[in-house]
Amino acid sequence: MSKDEIQNSVFTKYPDVSNYTNRQPAQQQSTQKFANASLTHLTNTHLTSQTWDFRQVIGQFTPKTLTLSPRLYSHIPDELQQTYGQTLSRLFAARGVLSVDDMDMSVSGLLPAGDLLGIDKAVLTIDKALDEKKRILIVGDFDCDGATSTTLMVRCLREMGGDVEFLVPDRFKFGYGLTPQIVEYGVEMFRPNLIITVDNGISSHEGVQKACQLGVDVVITDHHLTTKPSPEAAAVVNPNQLGCTFKSKSLVGVGVAFYVMGRVAKVRRQMGKSTTKVAKYLDLVALGTIADLGVLDKNNRILVTHGLAQIAKADCCFGILALLEQAGRDYRQVNADDFGFAVAPRINAAGRMDNMRTGIECLLADDYETAHHLATELGRLNYSRRAIESQMRDEATHIIETLHLSDDKNPPKAISLYQDGWHQGVIGIVAGRIKEQLYRPAVVFAPADNTKLGDDDLIKGSARSIAGVHIRDVIEAVAIANPDLILHFGGHAMAAGLTIYKKNFNAFGQALLTAMQEFDDEVFNEERFTDGQLIANDFSLSFVRTLKNISVWGNGFAHPAFDGVFEVVNFRILKEKHLKLTLNAPGVLYPIEAIWFNYDVDNWDYRASQVHILFTLEINQWQNNEYVQLFIKDLAVCQIN
Repeated sequence: MSKDEIQNSVFTKYPDVSNYTNRQPAQQQSTQKFANASLTHLTNTHLTSQTWDFRQVIGQFTPKTLTLSPRLYSHIPDELQQTYGQTLSRLFAARGVLSVDDMDMSVSGLLPAGDLLGIDKAVLTIDKALDEKKRILIVGDFDCDGATSTTLMVRCLREMGGDVEFLVPDRFKFGYGLTPQIVEYGVEMFRPNLIITVDNGISSHEGVQKACQLGVDVVITDHHLTTKPSPEAAAVVNPNQLGCTFKSKSLVGVGVAFYVMGRVAKVRRQMGKSTTKVAKYLDLVALGTIADLGVLDKNNRILVTHGLAQIAKADCCFGILALLEQAGRDYRQVNADDFGFAVAPRINAAGRMDNMRTGIECLLADDYETAHHLATELGRLNYSRRAIESQMRDEATHIIETLHLSDDKNPPKAISLYQDGWHQGVIGIVAGRIKEQLYRPAVVFAPADNTKLGDDDLIKGSARSIAGVHIRDVIEAVAIANPDLILHFGGHAMAAGLTIYKKNFNAFGQALLTAMQEFDDEVFNEERFTDGQLIANDFSLSFVRTLKNISVWGNGFAHPAFDGVFEVVNFRILKEKHLKLTLNAPGVLYPIEAIWFNYDVDNWDYRASQVHILFTLEINQWQNNEYVQLFIKDLAVCQIN
């Protein structure tokens, strides 16, 4: 990539990159530092020029500790402490749990469906369509939440006797949502009498109007945010629509679909009509909720807990079992992280690289052989996705390093990037990586059609944000201030999508930075949270098992992370990039193993005798043995020998 290409691909406050084009990447510098530093120690040779390099790198030692923010809580109710003990009660109090009942995951604790605005109209419309044998078309979305929502709807409606087909817009042809174009295409292909959207539709005013013109009723089920009145459909069910009093605003698309289908099934059961048991598809609800980063309030934790329990008994879709096998995960020990890191990326790969129909067909498969074949295809697509993502990420990193952003103490409050050769299906992932690297909201664009690269052609952007910056609202503010700039947008607090003309890329970048000036500088200082120190008895297999089994952890119910000061017994470097430590802790009678994956060379000193670490608790299995292992998230050297 040339300097001119870089200047044309990034909008930041640094217009001149000429001074940085020959700069050595930071990671290469860090790696070279350790290479110079490590040789003498590891080989026990005499002093050489390599040792002097090491002294230049290390210099005079300065003791350090981590700067961490404790998770706050007002008090720990006696009931919690008596039931769960000192450490667990502290964890729960810091996550808003005020009573033992808040940890009751019984299905009876789910919020009532009747509180969802529009659900009764939706039930009547769907029930009538089933009775009259009308053709129903499900219009989904091209991510994992959309795939699980579509699968749940199709399975349930078919089991209730419905004539049901599904359609997921090809992101490269039709874009997102119930557009007029996808309505026309769906009507031509399937001749439906009723369209039901899942995980989309709340902003599809024109699409609903087109369906009405063609004589097709529409029921919208969605969860995306909106500040405008809902489309004039036959029914709209969305906990985030204006006027809805449903207590949980964190249902994802498959959660809304579950509530709607559950209500339809209940009404038809009471009337003696063909029905089904919707609760058997909680595996799909759990997968979609975790994949879409649904906030794990009590309602979502109930849904996910029961979905995971069904999978652990193999009482689930063949597609989920096949995908877990593809990822090398044991379904009997499945957890929420397996969804987020192993299953969801494979399903998402279908929507990113090809067409989500493959992902949905995998989840709809009624035999393991078919599911396994489709899961293998999804694995192939995921491999291709990773290769393209890696190339795009390297190019984005090159731009960032060339512009000196990664080392700047005060980089722009938002980053916007675009390249003609980038792939629309992967821009969200790349935006997430940039956000993590710089701790700034990032918007990454790619051509809407890679054969149309002119200034008057469309580009699509995917945004990822940080805590404290509601990125959808920021983009809306940009759209209001610049009415002709953004053609379409939508999303959530942490992720959003938008479409603009290529010629407006720089103007968008400027407008975004202007909107970001409303945020205080403190928002851009990343906080690292700790749940405090552990007592000696917590460094045990029994406690770690309890920690993992007592609740699902994730977005909004954060994985527990602890900190403490430990004595270093010894260390090893694994594969030249991982740091493995053996530690001693006060009151613990045995050594504790810890590992820091992709460790920060600049934060490590081979002479360390005492370290302050931020860590999570894990169980490592090796040669049929299990032992507690700390996964290090950050480290500071307190003392050296």
